[in-house]
Amino acid sequence: MGLNLEGRHFLSMLDLSGEEIVEILNRGLAGKRDGYPHRPMKDKTLAMIFQKPSLRTRVSFESGMTRMGGHAIYLSPTDISLGKRETTEDIALVLSRYVDVIMARVFGHAIVEDLAKHATVPVINGLSDFEHPCQILADFLTILERKGRLDGLTTCYIGDGNNVAHSLMYGAALVGMNMTVITPEGYEPLAEVTQKAREVGATTGSRITVTNDLSAAAGADVLYTDVWASMGQEAEAQARKKIFEKYRIDGETMRIADADAMILHCLPAHYGDEIDYATSRTTNSAIFDQAENRMHAQNGLLAAIVG
Repeated sequence: MGLNLEGRHFLSMLDLSGEEIVEILNRGLAGKRDGYPHRPMKDKTLAMIFQKPSLRTRVSFESGMTRMGGHAIYLSPTDISLGKRETTEDIALVLSRYVDVIMARVFGHAIVEDLAKHATVPVINGLSDFEHPCQILADFLTILERKGRLDGLTTCYIGDGNNVAHSLMYGAALVGMNMTVITPEGYEPLAEVTQKAREVGATTGSRITVTNDLSAAAGADVLYTDVWASMGQEAEAQARKKIFEKYRIDGETMRIADADAMILHCLPAHYGDEIDYATSRTTNSAIFDQAENRMHAQNGLLAAIVG
């Protein structure tokens, strides 16, 4: 645990190297095992800016700060109207005078970039429409717990090529994990994300595949899915149900993958759509370990970048 990450922003998985990702995960695992006895965030304060509602993001960051001896302040969409009541620049500059780290869960990715540009403390992307890097740290911690490694494994993501898929592709490429993304035609991840992930993967031995063919899940060590319509896409939800109908994790998909393939879902789940309830409750499923590990992975991140 010798890497110095203090003062770093975390807006994208690409802000870290593969070695740094593993460093953060190891810190999170150690905290989960030992209970954070040294209180690495003692007397530190986290400001949490929310444009989107949340269960896991808010509670995992707030509980994590408390367990590590620190304090978190929740700022709702009505408390801070980013770029409306006050400029993002001024918000970043003011918060930097009060707190030690800022986390923002927003719609547009440019908002977290703008916060980071002007803040004098580390800024964490708690979710944007482009990436969800904190989620992927939790996913990787969960895979590491169950499988004992990340490199050389194959994760198969089934569903919409959204922010989670983007961060998974970047993260997998960085740690040497093979990544297959299976989507309906026209719902693939952004082409520039695929290209960049493949470029990074070429240096680590990671294979990045994007396809519309469900049979590509054959032999996968990890099966991952997410809701078919993300927050902000509610108007498309009904139309997407028909388009995504077969792109789900169920008993049939499990027969295609490896027999002991673990199941991940970043939640909330729409049972009967992207995953069926029975499959979500099998011994293959790690979705609630994954939810718990949001806190531990983020704790590892906070301890590393705040110091």
